[in-house]
Amino acid sequence: MEEIEVKFLNIDVEEIESKLKSLGAKKEFDQKYRRKVYDYPDLRLNDQGAWIRVRDEGSQVTMGFKQRKMSDDGANDVGMKEIEIKVDSFDKAWQFLEAVGLKQKFYEENRRVRWTLDTIEFDIDYWPLLKPYLEIEAGSWKDIDKAIKILDLNPDDKKIFSTFQVYQLEGINELEYDILTFDSQIKKSN
Repeated sequence: MEEIEVKFLNIDVEEIESKLKSLGAKKEFDQKYRRKVYDYPDLRLNDQGAWIRVRDEGSQVTMGFKQRKMSDDGANDVGMKEIEIKVDSFDKAWQFLEAVGLKQKFYEENRRVRWTLDTIEFDIDYWPLLKPYLEIEAGSWKDIDKAIKILDLNPDDKKIFSTFQVYQLEGINELEYDILTFDSQIKKSN
């Protein structure tokens, strides 16, 4: 399944939330997520722009495979492949992945504030060491374009890529960290 989403970096959170309120968007939640990201010991998924993730979203736990659909120029991707399932336990899911031989790349936490308008999700994401950004997810690229227009955002500023790439833009390599949370950033000892 293709994940249809874009990111807008370095946003003014108050301005975006004010626009969303005026448009009649509904604030769904404001919560912390935690995730463990996995790969094979030789990092072959990473070399393909892919990873396996277990994520605790508070109300549900998911396990998924994600793979960037990379563009030729490397500036923006052309999309994201995502296969996701709900599981009943964060701990059992990551224990399963480790039992079959996958290696944890890192543990991360982030905060997400979700707004919805019709079928479009507007997530204001807060990540350790990064400025907040807006992620817009919809069922079609037409709805993405509609969302960009109603928020009066510049379509040229949209980014189609992963949080890993956002970190890279800031000169941060997530793979250098075992733990990346708001309370601590623990670099690997190598």
